Amino acid sequence: MNYRMIFYIMGQILKSVGLFMLLPIAVGFIYGEQHVVASFGIPFLILMLIAAIFTIRKPKDNSIFSMEGFVSVAASWIAMSAVGALPFVISGEIPNYIDALFETVSGFTTTGATILSDYDPDTMIWKMSRACLFWRSLTHWLGGMGILMFVLAIMSSNDSRTMHMMRAECAGPKVGRLVSKSSFSARILYGIYIALTVSETIMLLLGGMPLYDAITHACSSAGTGGFSMYADSIGHYNSLYIEMVIAAFILLFGVNFNLYYYMIIRKFSLAFKNEEVRVYFGVIIAATALITLNVVHLYSTVGETLRHTFFMTASTITSTGFATADTAQWPMFSQTLILLLMFVGSCAGSTGGGMKVSRILILIKTGVKELKYIVNPRAVATVKMDGKPVEKDVVRGVSSYLILFLMLMATSLLIISLDKYSIEESASAVITCMNNIGFGVGSFGPAGGFGDLTALSKVTLCFDMLLGRLEIYPLIMLFASQKR
Repeated sequence: MNYRMIFYIMGQILKSVGLFMLLPIAVGFIYGEQHVVASFGIPFLILMLIAAIFTIRKPKDNSIFSMEGFVSVAASWIAMSAVGALPFVISGEIPNYIDALFETVSGFTTTGATILSDYDPDTMIWKMSRACLFWRSLTHWLGGMGILMFVLAIMSSNDSRTMHMMRAECAGPKVGRLVSKSSFSARILYGIYIALTVSETIMLLLGGMPLYDAITHACSSAGTGGFSMYADSIGHYNSLYIEMVIAAFILLFGVNFNLYYYMIIRKFSLAFKNEEVRVYFGVIIAATALITLNVVHLYSTVGETLRHTFFMTASTITSTGFATADTAQWPMFSQTLILLLMFVGSCAGSTGGGMKVSRILILIKTGVKELKYIVNPRAVATVKMDGKPVEKDVVRGVSSYLILFLMLMATSLLIISLDKYSIEESASAVITCMNNIGFGVGSFGPAGGFGDLTALSKVTLCFDMLLGRLEIYPLIMLFASQKR
């Protein structure tokens, strides 16, 4: 194990997070919140000190293999979450550290689950400083594409082994480079990410949304996180234009970013023939239609019904967690369908959460292949995606991931059940955190929150959120490395 390289990578990541902390300080000065200087200044100095110690000398052996890549990413995410929670505690806006940690992990993992409950009843805005509200949304943006991807984008390293780090942070069953060098791939992906974020900000401004609101909501949308400055989320604006703009962009952020690159280089056939993205949009259309038929009696017109069902479907399948309606008031069929969408998730290589459409497709096709084998043992059947055979290692990896996912979910559910919520509510809390959604059902629905959970349950759900965002293996590698 190359520990020096692990610490060096961690130092680079923590330094980048520290530099981003200067942005909420600037926001604080703009809105006359000078007290945030200490709230963010102290964590900034802590991160810079740790980064300086870790990167004071670049290791001579800069080789990175799977173990080093996974361990460095997992350790960095835990460290940046632990320090990233300090501004909330120092400012006194979330005085309990466990609560602050939950909010921060929820931000970086783009989950969007919150412990906040105190808001101004007149404006519906959370009772927090503008700087801290901005930091909440910024953590979504940083965690969406991944802070490691940002570091790779600005590093000049051409070492092809950095692919092991990209695999640890990028969502999906398989990660490949767009070009021959990992750093160039990261720059391309981050360029697309920034372009989409800026485009959404402009579109929201055109809809009459104030600049601060537009930036914070664009950051939350980009990371498919769901933190809003308002307790009633996007429903606060009561604007069809704003809702459709946000719905459109979160769906775009839920698409594999590699497809945007193919479109840029005019390889349109590779983009439009992608089986995963076709199923992704097919599921969205089907789910919207079914939920609309089931809840149409709750709204005054079919148009209003479509407006809410489309937005909530898009928000759920992309794991964003924005809300315009309280799904707890919907019939059980629609609530169940929402839970299923949480499992499905968005596309591999996107900023969305969930199991990923490609994994679901591979699992279904593997099941069909096994059925064919049972009927005719001599039949030759292979699992294919986009008309090409899927490697056996990938199929085995998807099956292993599902088994680990269900085992860890069951363990977490046992712990959360100690809080004496109903089985439906406890299960939805675990599902929403492991799939990085942000809301569940009942007490954890869009109109609820996670603030009343015990410290044990909150720490467990923090672990679940990290498991979901990093897709299990990096955290397992981190703990396994301690026994070697």
